[in-house]
Amino acid sequence: MNTVVSWQRLFFRLQTSAPKVKALSTSQSSHQVAGPVWNLGRLNHVAIAVPDLEKAKAFYEKVLGAQVSEVVPVPEHGVSVVFVNLGNTKMELLHPLGNDSPIAGFLQRNKAGGMHHVCIEVDDINAAVMDLKEKIRILSEDPKIGAHGKPVIFLHPKDCGGVLVELEQA
Repeated sequence: MNTVVSWQRLFFRLQTSAPKVKALSTSQSSHQVAGPVWNLGRLNHVAIAVPDLEKAKAFYEKVLGAQVSEVVPVPEHGVSVVFVNLGNTKMELLHPLGNDSPIAGFLQRNKAGGMHHVCIEVDDINAAVMDLKEKIRILSEDPKIGAHGKPVIFLHPKDCGGVLVELEQA
């Protein structure tokens, strides 16, 4: 069998069998049980920790031709950020703003940098926090204002398949 056809069939099966998130779930009886009152939205960004912010900015701008922002300090999160616009989503290039930055610790363990987190939008951040704190670890008690000026929360990577997940109010 042709390898391309095999991959196309597998991709189609994965697409059609992917579970859907529902706001209400039902048991086999007619009794309805309330589910989450919040919904996941689109991928907002992928964040990359970089040891040299200017070098990374130049790569995306001059080599790849992407639209990039100026460096934006975000002291409440201990980072400096460059936003890379990709049309359908963004990348955030993160660099420590001071030695107490969580990105400084990440870069000590990963000298060349690397993917730090993914950010997914939610339609109700407060409802998401209330629901999720009963199920998994959340890295702060309450949402904080993120680099985009919207409330965010981070989910513990050990509860998310090894990935640090940021949820952001849409």
